[in-house]
Amino acid sequence: MRLVCLLLLIALSCAFPEKEVEEAEPTVAREATSTRSRFAMLDDVRLLANGLLQLGHSLREFVHKTKGQINDILQKLNIFDRSFYQLSVVTSEIKESEEELKKTTSFLKNNNEEIKNLSLEINSKINNIMQERTELQSKVWGLEERLSGLYESQLSKEQLSEISTLKEVIISQERSITDLLKAVREQHDQLNHQKNKIKSLEDKLNFDSFQDTVEQKEDLNQEAPKPFQYLTNNSTSANIVGNGLPMDCNEIFNRGERNSGIFPIKPNHSEPFNVYCEFTAEGASTVIQRRQDGSVDFDQTWEKYEDGFGDLEKEFWLGLKKTYSIARQSDPDILQIKLEDWKEEKRSLEYQFSLEGPDSNYTLHLTHLFGDLPNAMTNHTGIKFSTKDRDNDNHKDINCAQSYTGGWWFNACGETNLNGNYIWVRPRGRTERRRGIYWKPERGHSYSLKSTKISIRHMPEATSFR
Repeated sequence: MRLVCLLLLIALSCAFPEKEVEEAEPTVAREATSTRSRFAMLDDVRLLANGLLQLGHSLREFVHKTKGQINDILQKLNIFDRSFYQLSVVTSEIKESEEELKKTTSFLKNNNEEIKNLSLEINSKINNIMQERTELQSKVWGLEERLSGLYESQLSKEQLSEISTLKEVIISQERSITDLLKAVREQHDQLNHQKNKIKSLEDKLNFDSFQDTVEQKEDLNQEAPKPFQYLTNNSTSANIVGNGLPMDCNEIFNRGERNSGIFPIKPNHSEPFNVYCEFTAEGASTVIQRRQDGSVDFDQTWEKYEDGFGDLEKEFWLGLKKTYSIARQSDPDILQIKLEDWKEEKRSLEYQFSLEGPDSNYTLHLTHLFGDLPNAMTNHTGIKFSTKDRDNDNHKDINCAQSYTGGWWFNACGETNLNGNYIWVRPRGRTERRRGIYWKPERGHSYSLKSTKISIRHMPEATSFR
């Protein structure tokens, strides 16, 4: 019995602690839950604080960037203000120069009027002198008749001496009149020379004023220049179009110009247009083609090659129409070709040449003269000009201009093409076969040249060879 009671007590004692544990466990769980919730709230606060901190950094960086951009804008505004001030200063200087040019022009016009008046007076005096000379000659003839009659009637010695004295006086007067006429002619020639110089100065002043007006209008309108149009197509060029324009660069050289540049000319049977004149100590030449940097595409149509394209200061083709109008004034002329390779070695070649008009597709005639460049155009005499849209070459199967690019006087695609694609040098200077600017006897078809220049000038005392 004791043993059973003891076992019951043990069982009861074991049962009551379990209830306490069971009652204690929910309390601990609630405390843990509340602790975790507090930690979760702290984490959220930390996340929010970090987000606010990052936002503050971003705002600070944005403020710094904005300040930098504002400073840049202020610097650009300062530069713009300085540029605007400089432009206003230049504009005022241009206006002052224009006023001075106007004053000079008016002064020259007044001088020109005075010279005209003097010339008219001199002409009237010359006419009077000529009339007096005629009257004297008639008197001399009458006296000679009287002398012959007197000789027949056996005049006295006194009468004969008087007649001889009178004759000497008349001869002396005639000599004086001749000398006076000679001096008058010399003075008249000097006045004409001075008049021509004044006319040249007036033309130059008008041209400079026209150039300034055109440049100002181009700056205001920001329009691209059109240097290859005939000047009469533009109403603003009316001031310089007239009989005072030179026929070619050679005439500009004869007027005393020695600085190369762009000038207006008016060849016979042509409207005025601009050309690039190149002056040396020997004379003047007109540049009709220049290649130097590939800035202009020479793979153009027939119309473009007729009218011209490019920039007269840089790369350009003057145009077949204009070249023909210049060349027809003194047929034949000299055609000069200058080439430069990528080693900066320069060579040149000259031909005696003439050019036919548009009815014959600008047929070329050449005769080799001299130069240190191999002759690659021996077979080009009588060859017509060809472009990609007008095939005039002698090749039956292909269009040389379309295959090798650019307009040129192709024979059967020939040994030269100075209007091909401009190709910057590759390793060993090799390019795609016949696609560049090549002169076969010099480097072969595969070598594309660095620069070319073609110009024409008059051949003095030359006769045609066609």
